[in-house]
Amino acid sequence: MSNAGGRDPERSGGPDSKPNGYGHPNSRVAYYYAQASSEEQWTSWLVPLFVVANVSVFVIAMYVNDCPKKNSGVYGSCVARFLGRLSFQPLRENPLFGPSSSTLEKLGGLEWYKVVHRNQGWRLISCVWLHAGVIHLLANMLSLVFIGIRLEQQFGFVRVGLIYLLSGLGGSVLSSLFIRSSISVGASGALFGLLGAMLSELLTNWTIYTNKAAALFTLIVIIAINLAVGILPHVDNFAHIGGFLTGFLLGFILLVRPQFGYVSRNYRPANAHVKSKHTAYQYGLWVVAMLLLIAVFAVGLVMLFKGENGNEHCKWCHYLSCVPTSRWKCDN
Repeated sequence: MSNAGGRDPERSGGPDSKPNGYGHPNSRVAYYYAQASSEEQWTSWLVPLFVVANVSVFVIAMYVNDCPKKNSGVYGSCVARFLGRLSFQPLRENPLFGPSSSTLEKLGGLEWYKVVHRNQGWRLISCVWLHAGVIHLLANMLSLVFIGIRLEQQFGFVRVGLIYLLSGLGGSVLSSLFIRSSISVGASGALFGLLGAMLSELLTNWTIYTNKAAALFTLIVIIAINLAVGILPHVDNFAHIGGFLTGFLLGFILLVRPQFGYVSRNYRPANAHVKSKHTAYQYGLWVVAMLLLIAVFAVGLVMLFKGENGNEHCKWCHYLSCVPTSRWKCDN
């Protein structure tokens, strides 16, 4: 989606560009520019690996859950009993076709008390790999494939992997600061981090895109709709917001492209004009984003492990995760 606005092929030096005819005095410079500017495509393997890892963890969770043996029967019988110990909890207990909350807690679900008072900080990361059910897993993995593969092809596995993992951590930290009464699991925070990175990538590389306004509007609408869904009950929107903000800042740091007109030294003629790889605007955003990211993580982690309750510092923030109506109440 970072290419939603499309590139101008004549500016980006893509396959459809036509440098100044080969008989033109500047044709040699244009040829080097076309070579240097063509976008490298990476082979995506990390995102598919993440998908396999998430599916594998879910299968392990269902195996550990062992509904036929451990189900109390209070909520009814197990669903899809033909799956044996992989069968799902009763739908009255878990409508997403998944394990019990006790199984998710046992395997690393995010729980504030255990993170802060039992020194189990590893739950801030382990919860990202757990899912509440098949529906939850499918929704997140489809999003990861559609968003993540494109980003990995454009920027490589290192940068996309860092954004995914750090955004997941950022989402877990914010969630723990505001939600204390329930267990949180899922890769949604990491996925929102990828969306946030796509937005900042568009902003920091603004000059190389055409149809900028359309691309920006489309991306903002998609983000807004997904965040709006988070105000429904039983959805951890704090993880979404924390992941999004982390990815947004990381995008300014990790997804910076060379400015228009920059030519790598490998393709630059000896007498060619030397142009800075990045603009002052990009450098400025990089510095500000880096300082903000360090500050936000430092403050968030200190507050969390000191046992601070975010709701006491922000009386209205609970509405960001759930808005009570006549049809439902908010438990968090």
